[in-house]
Amino acid sequence: MTSMHWDREIDVVVIGTGAGGMAAALTARIEGLSVLLVEKTDCIGGSTAVSGGVVWAPANHHAAAVGQPDSVEKALTYLDSTVGDATPAPLKRRFVEACGEMIEYFARHSEVRFAARGQAPDYYPERPGAALGGRALDPLEFDGRSLGAHFSKLRVPLSPFLVLGGMMVNTADVKHLLAVTKSFGSWKHGTQLILRYFCDRLRGYSRGTRLVLGNALAGRLLRSLLDRGVEPWLSASVKQLHTNEDGVQGVTIEYQGRTASVRARHGVVVACGGFPWNAELRESYFPKPSGPWSMAPEGNCGDGLRYAQNAGAALGTGHAGPALWAPVSIHSRADGTEVRFPHLVWDRAKPGLMAVNGAGERFVNEATSYHEFVLAMRRSHQRVPTVPAYLVCDRDFLRKWGLGLALPGRRPRGQLIRDGYLHRGDTLRELATRLNINPDQFEASVGRFNVAAARGEDPDFGKGGDAYNRYLGDPGHEPNPCLAPLARAPFYAVAVYPGDIGTALGIRCDEDARALDATGQVIRGLYVAGNDMHSVMGGHYPGAGITLGPALTFGWLAGRHLARSTESASTPEKAIWLTRKESDPNRDAATCTSHSEG
Repeated sequence: MTSMHWDREIDVVVIGTGAGGMAAALTARIEGLSVLLVEKTDCIGGSTAVSGGVVWAPANHHAAAVGQPDSVEKALTYLDSTVGDATPAPLKRRFVEACGEMIEYFARHSEVRFAARGQAPDYYPERPGAALGGRALDPLEFDGRSLGAHFSKLRVPLSPFLVLGGMMVNTADVKHLLAVTKSFGSWKHGTQLILRYFCDRLRGYSRGTRLVLGNALAGRLLRSLLDRGVEPWLSASVKQLHTNEDGVQGVTIEYQGRTASVRARHGVVVACGGFPWNAELRESYFPKPSGPWSMAPEGNCGDGLRYAQNAGAALGTGHAGPALWAPVSIHSRADGTEVRFPHLVWDRAKPGLMAVNGAGERFVNEATSYHEFVLAMRRSHQRVPTVPAYLVCDRDFLRKWGLGLALPGRRPRGQLIRDGYLHRGDTLRELATRLNINPDQFEASVGRFNVAAARGEDPDFGKGGDAYNRYLGDPGHEPNPCLAPLARAPFYAVAVYPGDIGTALGIRCDEDARALDATGQVIRGLYVAGNDMHSVMGGHYPGAGITLGPALTFGWLAGRHLARSTESASTPEKAIWLTRKESDPNRDAATCTSHSEG
């Protein structure tokens, strides 16, 4: 490509509006570069906007304030004990050393701010270097009204994170709402939430504007970009990355019915959200059966990997697995639509729930991490059918905690039963028959579980046996916050599948997020972030937020490195194919929005 005609020139092109893409775009803009941000879908936020929003950032400055002082070396010890050699040591070190600085940088220069969880154990709390809190950060609650007209462009959260048709809630909110008749504090909190929500709806908003979880993080990133003149353009399709002997030079984009070639003077960042919805790649890299059972947006179909590979980049190797797993239940409604529920932290660890395979046998510590739960499903499936597996509980559990989309309380459940999502039996044998599993084996499994649960011990799988299990259990239940018998009929079950929350297999990169080829050489001008980047966790899942923490960190590192690029950015801009205001502070940029990630 010796005489490429460019319709436009810009410093940086970023493809993707999840945490990785927006972090890269925001950092590059803070550092003085012009930015074009492109998004193939019609909404902003990617997987980040529909996630729980937790960011794993060891050795951050918030940890000591919540009584959990941390260090780089302690965190590296933990990663060595969990990730091992699935990721190169220099990459792990760069992440751990940079993530705390990234948190402080965004706090100084943007609206992106977090609070540390004082109690939130790493997923393997008994391993060397593990922490009991401080490493998991939550984005601060955000007022979506500050986005103005852009609020409607923010990707809507998953329906399980919404109540009353559009009010966002987090775990703390749910606990208050369930206790509104038992505590004045909970009544006050719940009343304020509901009043705010109804005021929003009366003002014409399509949903509540109080944002929490990943929607708050995406909203804060978007607000920060808008403040610096970067206004995302949606439904912008990247057609091709252009390369020559010097690396990636630019992209061709189709937007609003027009096509233009854009030179990226400093480089291109690919952050399109991985490939969980690409059937061909799933078939090649996922264990069988491969789904699709993903919680990621359906637009995450491997576009970024294709762009990068066409430019010479290579996929990573040596990983423990291609995806980050979670058990997912699926409600197939009468109108043909589906609703997926990720069984992450709410129900599985609570006392009075057990999981069984197709033989009616327990196969796992139900309170283990969602990633480990699916790994156990896969192992069990090699012996007996375990896809799907079943989460089982009794009447009291269902009323107190709920089971997936069957929410807690004394609410009607007939439609969920008729649709085949929630299975009900007046006896254990009747439930086993409905699940098509051996009733004798199922009754025996429940009987053994009940005897152990009454003692508060689980000799088979150790449910409730470590700090992470107990953190997710019921602190008011003794002697074991994760164990109680299944005793009160009727009994219920929900089928769960080996789903994912995103892919871990991605493009190899160096410590500055620069893409590498098959020989380990840097491809100049090409950066990767988010789930398009080969996971720094190597397909392992050490703690809450290990997708968003690296996404933000390596997006930030990419933006910083782009700003240090020595390539001249003085070439004047050529013909502009889209109208924009001359007063736009991001004058050399345009900004669209990308695929997704989180």
